[in-house]
Amino acid sequence: MLDFLRKIGLSDGEIKVYSTLLDLGKAPLSAIHEKTGIERRNIYDILNKLIEKGLVGYINENKKRFFQVSHPNKIVGYIEEQKHALDETQESVEKELPSLIKKFEFKRPDISAQVYRGNGGIKAVWEDMLNHKAVYWIGSGRYIPKMLPHFFANWNKRRIKLKVRWYNLLRTEMKAEIKEPFPLEECRFLPKEFSVNPAVVCIYGNKVVNFLFTKEFFAFVTENKEIAENYREYHAYLWRISEPL
Repeated sequence: MLDFLRKIGLSDGEIKVYSTLLDLGKAPLSAIHEKTGIERRNIYDILNKLIEKGLVGYINENKKRFFQVSHPNKIVGYIEEQKHALDETQESVEKELPSLIKKFEFKRPDISAQVYRGNGGIKAVWEDMLNHKAVYWIGSGRYIPKMLPHFFANWNKRRIKLKVRWYNLLRTEMKAEIKEPFPLEECRFLPKEFSVNPAVVCIYGNKVVNFLFTKEFFAFVTENKEIAENYREYHAYLWRISEPL
């Protein structure tokens, strides 16, 4: 596995921290320090780099920060984003990914939550959406198509090819901009009361994502079947009272 992680461009320190988190499942900085022997200051730098790449997330519980690896499928999106998808690397991904996923699934709690920030973190969440056939949006303002147009253009082509459908509840002010939906997208416009700030909710699979598109991109991902189903019911209610495109 070490050679595989090195091939996708991770440093020795990043590999050590990533592998440790994969073993621990979820851990505070003190546990990572204890197991790796890396200085705490350096661990912070390494974790920040892994978070920016979308390979690690974190959550605060009882005033303490815990780190955990993102789903290993995000490695595929990271490789494509970094243009490392050479034939040899792709073969390594196909060979090593199943074992990483197996280890990840074994350590994952019933309810998990992760924080992503920056362009890399947001892109990692969007890559994860492509593993599901339906994505539900509440409060969309076309932020990623506007702020990351080149990434979105490539991503949207892959979404259409994979037949991932969007059910998009847009902000009412988007009426002036949107005359027709994207392929495989259905749109409605929320009542004006929902247009307060650039916060967006996204539901797919068993995940609910709260996006904040301000100076620094931020995403809080919660994974739990019941929570996701409740949000889908909320989306269905809003869908009924919203204005069609």
